[in-house]
Amino acid sequence: MPRAFLVVMDSVGIGGAPDAASFFNDGVPDTGANTLGHIARACAAGEAEEGRSGPLRLPTLSALGLGRATALASGLEPPGLDAAPTGFWAAATETSPGKDTPSGHWELAGLPVPWDWHYFPDKQNSFPQEVIDAAIAAAGADGILGNCHASGTVIVDELGPEHLRTGRPICYTSADSVFQIAAHEAAFGLERLYDMCRALAPMLHAMKVGRVIARPFLGDETNGFARTGNRKDFAIEPPAPLLTNWVQEAGAHVYAIGKIGDIFSMTGIDELRKGSDEVLMGHLHDLVEEAEDGSLTFANFVEFDSLYGHRRDISGYARALEWFDGEIGRLLPKLRDGDMLLLTADHGNDPSWTGTDHTRERVPVLIAGRGVGSAGQVMFADVAASVAAHLGVPAQGPGRSFL
Repeated sequence: MPRAFLVVMDSVGIGGAPDAASFFNDGVPDTGANTLGHIARACAAGEAEEGRSGPLRLPTLSALGLGRATALASGLEPPGLDAAPTGFWAAATETSPGKDTPSGHWELAGLPVPWDWHYFPDKQNSFPQEVIDAAIAAAGADGILGNCHASGTVIVDELGPEHLRTGRPICYTSADSVFQIAAHEAAFGLERLYDMCRALAPMLHAMKVGRVIARPFLGDETNGFARTGNRKDFAIEPPAPLLTNWVQEAGAHVYAIGKIGDIFSMTGIDELRKGSDEVLMGHLHDLVEEAEDGSLTFANFVEFDSLYGHRRDISGYARALEWFDGEIGRLLPKLRDGDMLLLTADHGNDPSWTGTDHTRERVPVLIAGRGVGSAGQVMFADVAASVAAHLGVPAQGPGRSFL
């Protein structure tokens, strides 16, 4: 029986979203943003030399069709990614009214978001008083810190010392539909942080805030602060069956790698494996060797986005892409006859762009195990329908298989 491996390269957009002008970074529309294309162009120009050097080297992804998909999506031909494809490729367009993680993942899994997310648009004093009061009660503290838009790493550096002095949790948001809470794992307590998120989640979900995110960190003012790997997302549960449900209901096993379990509130998931991207890649290699026939493995590699996209670090993003390319190159020979590996993304996060937010972009669809060719322009929901078709599972929702 066939197996399917659906791997999301978080934020590896390829430009060209037709509605990019309706999405903004610091008041600037996302028109023209192109995560992959602009990284490749910066590398070719010698502008991404920290920890690496020269043109962007992605021989595996290029051979699967990444350069062709980028050119199709946006018209930009990324320097150095001109290999003749030996895989099956496409460029996918999102319809959901958001450029956030749940919108992209839900639609890739066959469910376009059926509502408008709630955002906190004010950069300062971002939260209404009822949310602040609920956060204080849930924390058992005498107040909160933050109450603003912020980069998670920056705000921890700025407010970490005050957090340790006062015991007040650091609450912040972004252009995404999120309420994020940073707290010291030891001084505040990891389980206490999780309990605070759980207590707040029903209220915020009722407002259609997509995620309440626990952002634990360690360290001190003298030695600095660093976030740990114990992030946990408390996301709205999807309102209808998704690809994971379709596969599970057909009697097959569903594995989740990374934050997939959080994004889907464990809906339709049998087994979850977490860790840093390096650890997650080990899990993916293991499951390619061990997962049973008929199974779906659904993975997310987040560090492109969290470590490099939001921080507008072109060199770091290029290093991550080159590492990932090498790992996928080692993975491909392990695939069995009948396996399909589908690589895609959930949105963009162009590190050359203004601001710190995601960018509205099309995404690549790169497939190993289904021959050579192209489906051209497809929709996000078509990814779920195509994975279901490969596995012989009945599909629901608006997507159509392009296989």
